[in-house]
Amino acid sequence: MDPMRIVEAQAEQTASKILMLVMDGLGDLPRYGDGLTPLAAAHKPNLDRLARDGCCGRFDPVGPGITPGSGPGHLGLFGYDPSEYEIGRGVLSAVGIDFALQPGDVAARFNFCTVDAEGKVSDRRAGRIPTEENRRLVARLREIPPPKGVEVFVETEAEHRGALIVRGARLGHRLADTDPQRTGVPPLPVKALDAASRPTAAIVAAFVKAADKILRGEPRANGVLLRGFDSLPKIPSLTERFRLRPVCVATYPMYRGLARLVGMEMPPPPPALGEFPAAVRAAREGHDFLFVHVKYTDKAGEDGDFDRKCAVVEEVDALLPEILGDGFDVVIVSADHSTPVALKAHSWHPVPGLIWAPGRVFRDGVTAFSESECVGGGFGRMPLRFLLAEALAAAGKVAKFGA
Repeated sequence: MDPMRIVEAQAEQTASKILMLVMDGLGDLPRYGDGLTPLAAAHKPNLDRLARDGCCGRFDPVGPGITPGSGPGHLGLFGYDPSEYEIGRGVLSAVGIDFALQPGDVAARFNFCTVDAEGKVSDRRAGRIPTEENRRLVARLREIPPPKGVEVFVETEAEHRGALIVRGARLGHRLADTDPQRTGVPPLPVKALDAASRPTAAIVAAFVKAADKILRGEPRANGVLLRGFDSLPKIPSLTERFRLRPVCVATYPMYRGLARLVGMEMPPPPPALGEFPAAVRAAREGHDFLFVHVKYTDKAGEDGDFDRKCAVVEEVDALLPEILGDGFDVVIVSADHSTPVALKAHSWHPVPGLIWAPGRVFRDGVTAFSESECVGGGFGRMPLRFLLAEALAAAGKVAKFGA
C-alpha cells in the first residue's frame, strides 16, 4: 500500500500550525570554478539556522531522471502522487486568475512570443512584456469572433502569460502544445491527439491564425504559443485527505490555481515579496497549513542569472524572521523542481528540502542549507510527496497506525 494512504487514514486535526515555504526552482548545480550553487553562495543565516536545528534531505518531485513541470512538482509538495493526478497548465492558469472554469471547458496556457521574419520563435516570452501590455493585447484578441455555438475566452495572467478557454458541447481536451520549448524554430501546428479533440483543434487553429494576423505588427509580442491543454479534473482536497485547514500566500496566478484545486483558501495576493510577512500574519487566523510561494528564484534560474537567484534567496532569508513570527510548530522549506542557471530550464535534479520542528525531528548535523549539505541530511533522498507526511507527523497530525 502507498504509505500516503495510511497517512490519510490516520490524519488528525490539531491546533499545531505548519508553514510550507516554497522557493520555486530553487535547486541548482555547482558552477565551474568555486563549485557553488546560488543557494550555497547566498548569505542566509536564517535558513542555515533552520537547517542546523532541523532535518534535511533531497527530494524527487516525480522520480529519478524525470523533469517535472510546476504542476507535478507542487502536487508532490502537497502530498499527491503526480503520476496519479495530472493537471494541465491551462487549467492551473485559468483557476489561478479566478476564472469560473466549468466542467467540459478546455483551457490552455499561452505565452505571447516574438517571431522573426522567417516565422521562427526568437523569444518564447516576448521579453517578459509588462502585464499592462498583455492586457492591451488580450483586448485585441478578444475581438476574434468564435464559431457558432462556441465561446472563446482570452484572459491575462501576468507579464507574457495568459489563458485561452474554449467552451462548447462535447469538446475533447487532448491537444498537443504549439510551444516548441526552444527558439530558432517555428511554432508547432495545432494538433488533436484523439478523435474527440479534433473539433477543439479546429477552433484553436482558427484562433491562432487570427491572432497571428492581429499581432503581426507588434514589435515584441507578435505571436502566441499554447501549451497545457486540459479540462477541470477531479482531485480530493487537502482537507479531505489530511484534515488540514489550508491557505495560500502566493502572487503568481498559476500557483494560486494549484492551491485552489487542492482546496486552499485564497486571500488577496501580496503585490511584492516585501509584503509577504504581513500576508502570512493575516492568513494565520483560522488555518493550520500555510503555503507560501516565492516565484523569483525560478525566474532568475530561467534567465541564467546566478547573482539574481542568489539575491532572491538572501531577500527571502532576510524576511524569514518576520514570516515565521512566533507561531509555527513546523516549518518546511523546499522547492517544486530545480531550475539550474546553467540550463535555464527545469531539470530532473532532486530539490533540497528541510523540516524544522524543535524536539520533533532528527537533527542530522547539517550545518547550512544547500544542495551539497542536503546530500548528507537525515532524510536522505526520497519522493517529494513524503516530505509532507514527515511534516504532518512532526506536527502531531498523524495518529499511530496499528495496535
